[in-house]
Amino acid sequence: MEITLNNLKKKYGERTVLDIDSYTIHTGEILGLVGNNGAGKTTLFRLILDLLKADEGNVCIGDIEVSQSEAWKDITGAYMDESFLIDYLTPEEYFYFVGKMCGLDKATVDERLAPYERFMNGEILGQKKLIRNFSAGNKQKTGILAALLNRPQLLILDEPFNFLDPSSQSALRHLLQAYNQETGATILVSSHNLTHTIEISTRIALLEHGKIIRDITPINEDAKHELESYFEIGTEE
Repeated sequence: MEITLNNLKKKYGERTVLDIDSYTIHTGEILGLVGNNGAGKTTLFRLILDLLKADEGNVCIGDIEVSQSEAWKDITGAYMDESFLIDYLTPEEYFYFVGKMCGLDKATVDERLAPYERFMNGEILGQKKLIRNFSAGNKQKTGILAALLNRPQLLILDEPFNFLDPSSQSALRHLLQAYNQETGATILVSSHNLTHTIEISTRIALLEHGKIIRDITPINEDAKHELESYFEIGTEE
């Protein structure tokens, strides 16, 4: 699913937090969005998901302008933070609720969760615990899995590697790459973890003060060195 950003601007008071003249994310790409804190990554995702109102410009998913129609929601899955969860439910109750909103019965939800057993690592289903009593990592997993239930053509994940242990981070990398290859979905991932971002992305956008200052493809050793140089990784003795 193609995403087009047109003259997109967002301000908080006098401060411009996002300013993108024109940018297209092509169908089937895995776009890694990187940048320091305050670069505008989360703001961009919230504008794409129509959770914020742009001061200027627009976002189109396919040929649908997100602020003018909700038709894009049927093909989109997203997890930004814990506010997306209903934490007084168990994971099973939450998954069935999300499934019901997508027109899925319980058997179909169970079927769609089954391939993600490695990622769940026996810590999500069957625990007889409310989501609010889960660790931050298992809350993160629950939100990511819920975003995948409707098999979206567009998947947006904000800092999905946060709170996950190394084994779960590796499982998530494989999960996202496999999902992209199997479905041709467009995936947008923001992350402070440069290694994971480089490994899964087919294209990387580097944000600085709300502007895309580098658009990097293909992802190779040159790209890795360019990003590491920008973030000054490994330069200290």
